[in-house]
Amino acid sequence: MSASPSVALDYPFDAPPQAGEAREVAPNILWLRMPLPFALDHINLWMLRESSAFTQVDCGYGDTATRELWAQHFDTTLDGRPIAHIVATHCHPDHLGNAKWLSDRFGAAVAMTEGEYLAAHAIIDQRATHGVSDTCALFRRHGMTDEHLAALAARGNHYQRGVPEAPQQFERLIAGDRIDAGATTWRVIAGFGHSPEHAALHSEETGVLISGDMLLPKITTNVAVWPVEPDGDPLARFLNSLAAFESLPAGTLVLPSHGLPFRGISIRVAQLRAHHEARLHELAEAVAKATAPQSAADVIPVLFRRPLDMQQRFFAMGEAIAHLNHLWHAGRLERVIGADHTIHFTA
Repeated sequence: MSASPSVALDYPFDAPPQAGEAREVAPNILWLRMPLPFALDHINLWMLRESSAFTQVDCGYGDTATRELWAQHFDTTLDGRPIAHIVATHCHPDHLGNAKWLSDRFGAAVAMTEGEYLAAHAIIDQRATHGVSDTCALFRRHGMTDEHLAALAARGNHYQRGVPEAPQQFERLIAGDRIDAGATTWRVIAGFGHSPEHAALHSEETGVLISGDMLLPKITTNVAVWPVEPDGDPLARFLNSLAAFESLPAGTLVLPSHGLPFRGISIRVAQLRAHHEARLHELAEAVAKATAPQSAADVIPVLFRRPLDMQQRFFAMGEAIAHLNHLWHAGRLERVIGADHTIHFTA
């Protein structure tokens, strides 16, 4: 979902680096931008410079186009120096896709939280209700049409296209851990709701936050329900996670995974809270005014007021369920389970 315009935010950079280029955004912090093969067409990666090596934060989508750009950076940005350490903020393909590939090339350890590590392997292996068939079963219960279900099933394991192989070992990160990289120390800030155990990095010394997907300047982070926790309330977890960010100093430079770096962290958190509350209010009103109980598929037009392709509809369904579950857990809606196990909501 889009969010309210970020007019009050301060953007110190008016454009991203060109493909294959690196831009220094703070001492020893380099900004790389890589392409993505869907509507959200880019990801920002952050390279932390050491005296003789680099620490890489997030790795890009594991496809040929991204690896060709990495090959350019090997010759130019790295200039013969290795990547000695890799940090993955979370398991999504645009972040973890090349972690194993880079790790193999440089012999670099991959650091991430255990929740993200295990989720990556479960999705690749299609285990523990992380499979495509599990997602189709959940979405069918929430009203997705047979046509859209068939299209989703036909995609197969879409995750593995972006993460051809996940790291087989990892260095575990836990909230509050300290990482020395880029001539400063970074504290791990955990975030929830978008992914199992997202790790953002904050350097108090330099006043920089690598926010991953937890804070984005112009779009809202996807918060969705998936088959592994069908009755969960990830939106509550996401909103609660924001408290750890809004308490950071006002001048913090936020380095997001998508969009431009910005300052105004408390303003952005307030915008996100207001955005979700507005959407929840609209959703509750739409369900109350409906002549019949509503499924997640029924209410997608309330939350997403534009045509959706298959990739977008996949995330939209998960997000619609998350918002309905949140209203249900808060006692603002009732959940009705039919004899055929379908799920609807009513006032």
